[in-house]
Amino acid sequence: MDFRDGAHNLYHIIVAIGYFGLQLVWYFMQIIVSAWYHISIVGNMFESYFISYEVLNKYKSLHIGKLRYLAVVIESEEAHQMSKVINLLRWLDSVGVKNVCLYDMNGVLKKSKDTIFQIMKNAKSIEEVNEDVTHHAPDHMTLEFVSYVDGKEAVAKAANLIFVENFKRHDIGGELDHQILLESHLNQALQIVGCKGPEPDLLLVYGPVRSHLGFPPWRIRYTEIVHMGSLNFMRYGSLIKAIYNFTKVRHNYGT
Repeated sequence: MDFRDGAHNLYHIIVAIGYFGLQLVWYFMQIIVSAWYHISIVGNMFESYFISYEVLNKYKSLHIGKLRYLAVVIESEEAHQMSKVINLLRWLDSVGVKNVCLYDMNGVLKKSKDTIFQIMKNAKSIEEVNEDVTHHAPDHMTLEFVSYVDGKEAVAKAANLIFVENFKRHDIGGELDHQILLESHLNQALQIVGCKGPEPDLLLVYGPVRSHLGFPPWRIRYTEIVHMGSLNFMRYGSLIKAIYNFTKVRHNYGT
C-alpha cells in the first residue's frame, strides 16, 4: 500500500512539474512574441524619424501614376481619432494620391464624412464623380467611404439578383440552373447592382491586427496589402516608404 501511495504521489508531482513547465514555455513564448512586436514598432518609428533629407528626396520622385486607387483600412476604435485621419489624408494629398477609399468595420469614418469634407476643401465624394476615377488625373482628391455593412448588403443584393434572374428563366419554361456559382457571375451581379467599386492597387491597414478587417474581398483580388501598425504611431516616413516600395515593384495582373 505504501508503495502504491508513493507511486501515486510521484505521478502527481511529475504531472505538476510538467504542467508548470508547459506554463513557463507558454509565458516565455508570449514574452518573445510581444517583445518582437514592440521592437518592430519601435524600429519602424525610428526608421521613419531618421529618414534623411536625401532619402526623402529620393522618395519624392515617386511614380505616383502607378497608384491609381488607394484603400486605407482603419480599426474602428482608432477611426474616432479624426485629427489623425485628417493628417493622413493631407499627407496622401501632398504626395499626389488623389483616389482614396476609407474603410472601417463599424462605419465610423462614413458617419464623419461631412466633417472630413468640411476640412478637406479639395476633396470630393466618389458619388460626385461621373467618370472612372482610376483612369483620370483629377484636380481634387476623390474619397470613398466603405464599411462592413456595405459588403454584406452588396453580397445580399447580388445574390438576390442572381436568384431572381435564375427564377425568371425557370418561370418562362427553362430549367432551373443548378450549376455552381462562378466568380464571373458574382462580379456581373455586383456590377449591375452598383456595388462593384474600383479595385485598389494598394491597401494600407492601420490597426493592431494584420487583417483587412472585412474590406470587400472581391475588390482586393490583386491588391497589395501593407500593415502599417497602429494609427497612434503613424509616421509620414513610413507612409512614403510604403508607397515608394509599391511603385518600385513591377505588377503583373493575371496571365
